[in-house]
Amino acid sequence: MKKSLALAFLFIYFIHPGFTQKKAGSDGPHLSISWELSENNYKGKGEMLSLLTISNKGTKKLPASGWSIYFNGAIPHNADADTSMTLVEMVNGDFVKLHPLTSFKGIPANSSLTVKLLSRELKNITDFPKGFYIVFDNDPSQGIAIHSENKSLIDDEKRDKLLAEKQYRQNVGVNDLPEGQLIPVFPSPASYTRTSGFFNLNAQVKITGGNDFVKEAAYLSEEIAKATGIKPLVTNNKTGNLIMLQKKELKGDEAYELSVSPGKIVISAAGNAGIFYGIQSLKVLLPANSWGKKQASVKIPGLEIKDNPRYAYRAFMMDLARNFQQKKEIIKVIDLISFYKINVLHLHLNDDEGWRIEIPGLPELTSVGGQRGHTLDEKNSLYPSYGSGPEVGKTSGSGFLSKADYIEILKYATVRHVKVIPEFESPGHARAAIKSMNARYSRLMASGKTEDAKKYLLVDLNDQSVYRSVQGWSDNVINPALPSVYQFLQKVTDEVIAMYKEAGAPLQTIHFGGDEVPAGVWEKSPAVTALLQQDPSINGVDDLWYYYFNKVNLMLKQRGLYLSAWEETGLKKATVDGRKKMVLDTRLSNENLHTEVWNNIGGNEDLAYKLANAGYKVVLTNVTNLYLDLSYNDSYAEPGQYWGGHVDVDKPFSFIPLDYYKNQKENERGQPLSMDYFKDKERLTEFGKSNIVGIQAPLWSEIITTPARFEYLMLPKLFGLAERSWAADPAWATEQDTVKAEEFYQQSWSDFVNILGKRELSRLNHYAGGFGYRIPTVGFITQDGRVKVNVQYPGLIIRYTEDGSEPTVTSKLYTADLPETANLSFRVFNSLGRGGNTVKYIRN
Repeated sequence: MKKSLALAFLFIYFIHPGFTQKKAGSDGPHLSISWELSENNYKGKGEMLSLLTISNKGTKKLPASGWSIYFNGAIPHNADADTSMTLVEMVNGDFVKLHPLTSFKGIPANSSLTVKLLSRELKNITDFPKGFYIVFDNDPSQGIAIHSENKSLIDDEKRDKLLAEKQYRQNVGVNDLPEGQLIPVFPSPASYTRTSGFFNLNAQVKITGGNDFVKEAAYLSEEIAKATGIKPLVTNNKTGNLIMLQKKELKGDEAYELSVSPGKIVISAAGNAGIFYGIQSLKVLLPANSWGKKQASVKIPGLEIKDNPRYAYRAFMMDLARNFQQKKEIIKVIDLISFYKINVLHLHLNDDEGWRIEIPGLPELTSVGGQRGHTLDEKNSLYPSYGSGPEVGKTSGSGFLSKADYIEILKYATVRHVKVIPEFESPGHARAAIKSMNARYSRLMASGKTEDAKKYLLVDLNDQSVYRSVQGWSDNVINPALPSVYQFLQKVTDEVIAMYKEAGAPLQTIHFGGDEVPAGVWEKSPAVTALLQQDPSINGVDDLWYYYFNKVNLMLKQRGLYLSAWEETGLKKATVDGRKKMVLDTRLSNENLHTEVWNNIGGNEDLAYKLANAGYKVVLTNVTNLYLDLSYNDSYAEPGQYWGGHVDVDKPFSFIPLDYYKNQKENERGQPLSMDYFKDKERLTEFGKSNIVGIQAPLWSEIITTPARFEYLMLPKLFGLAERSWAADPAWATEQDTVKAEEFYQQSWSDFVNILGKRELSRLNHYAGGFGYRIPTVGFITQDGRVKVNVQYPGLIIRYTEDGSEPTVTSKLYTADLPETANLSFRVFNSLGRGGNTVKYIRN
């Protein structure tokens, strides 16, 4: 029997919103599927053995032929003798087809069949294949969803025990600090001084912004009303209990000063952004439960703050392409990030699996590229991905932002000083756009409009190149030799510019991707062959990379914009030691190209520093510390990716932007790294430091199918990003003495987790409608026959049971060590009584 964190995950049911269990005819086969993880490292070959059981619960036999089952997963293949009954094969990407072979005899009513399958190791609950449906040959356009149950019988006792002990050791260094000793605002200000007295926020309070800050005064009044129920009058009368917004020459538009004293609060800044951030700090001074409990009067303690951000670029990236999030959730995110002084929302608007914004004049981008469901030809929708299933429009696989939606988002963000940066991934990761423009081509060709049909084509229809992307796609790369590609990019760019103009929102850059183009692309394209013959400046197929981004860069410059892209835009392919690899390319280094560098693993640890030293503007996006979609740890019960390691809130918090070798203490596989590992890596020069423009944390959405999963992976990790991008370089980051540096770090870490546990997480229970942040699991150790348990965030509470059942809000409160027994279960709860995953105590 499997014993692991949160035993409730032993049986997990994946039913996507909108799926209904249908039958193939009212009295036909009624199928269900069970996927069971059976054995790791099967036969010593490093593969996972899974058992796929197809159960026929209907009244008629599932026939021996004439059907196929489709699903999304880790591309399994048949094992052992089962290869003679069914065949599992890749369709494209993560889309898989299982169909019977001639030896398959069917499945009688009330019977089942188990097939053995092999795949890469499936490590946690989000790895399971999902989105199962069946298609019968006599009705090939109809996909019928199949209920699937997933379970694991792999014993994770040892892993879970090590995790709990590791968590305990990290927690034990945290001091439980009185709330009065905590830094009063978050993220940490440049300086603050506590003063005497209180400002009484009540119904008599007035706000004045003079002529300079009229909009900010109105905004502050609305925000105070949301938090307290008190809506102060906005007036030019400067008498009485007053909150004053005033202009003052400070260094930088985002700098501010905040003074709280009896009878008066003054927020001073040189510009609107500084006043806005002063307002956010004032909001943090309100009691954490304010947004959930209206109060007639609030006392704000005396305080003097002088503050300014470390980096001008403080970014959160939201992936709408793989799985879509609705406008409501985006608005909620803007409320959150602006509150914690994150000023860039990078929207990943397209990828292989979806195009998520309306572009006037190109309807197929959303009518085809914005939809996923069962299809044979992808003329009306894309293939299902990430378990989106057969029904178009029923899951997060489908959806897009209309032009009106996007303009509304821009307006909302602009008021809150959040710059929205649109990303259009290209030339790779562009399958949704490619298939959309192919559908447009087919529609117009059928109407005899040949020239118009070709106008926005993104691929050479005669290209015979063979390739496979990292994500498994064989047809996801735009062809840079086609003039129609640049017409498409210009069309998209001009329509986007028009939206920003209509919204009155700032636009300085558009992100055009530049990531993970596989080997083999363009090699057998007649259009590429022709271009290489016409233009001798292009040094072969590999040099098309520079050719493409140089043209995109020039196109944006003509429109007064600069290019943002992933790091590979600053690289080129070259032959090193007999094999091709990506090396530095300086040809675009003086073009104000902003490169977002995620790759700090596998020998590329110094890539960001190399690019910065060469003159590229760099946004640090290190996967090991800042990829929020990575799971919190390697527990089977934790959702998330793990190819780049695991990211809990400590990873972004401990990130040292200008010397991240110092904080990178393990590789992506969790193996320790010594400082000697980095001795030959390139260090930042002073010039390079000037090119580090900011920090970004992405939240990729492959496994995010609901707002709840999105918020769980985002929070509380986002707090680490907020602190590192705004606050000054901490003492522990620059201290050369390792013992002192560790001491300083533990002090800072204690402050941080106390602020979260005693204040900010409670605030997020209600702020902007409330957020479903992750509640941590306990850490535990056994010592002298006693079980010692602790929690990551002081202020949260631990409850336990002694019979193996899951603790509830009424279970016993943990207050002291317990005698070692076999059936202890522990669970952490927040102030609302919401609990995290249960940890079963594992007796030695």
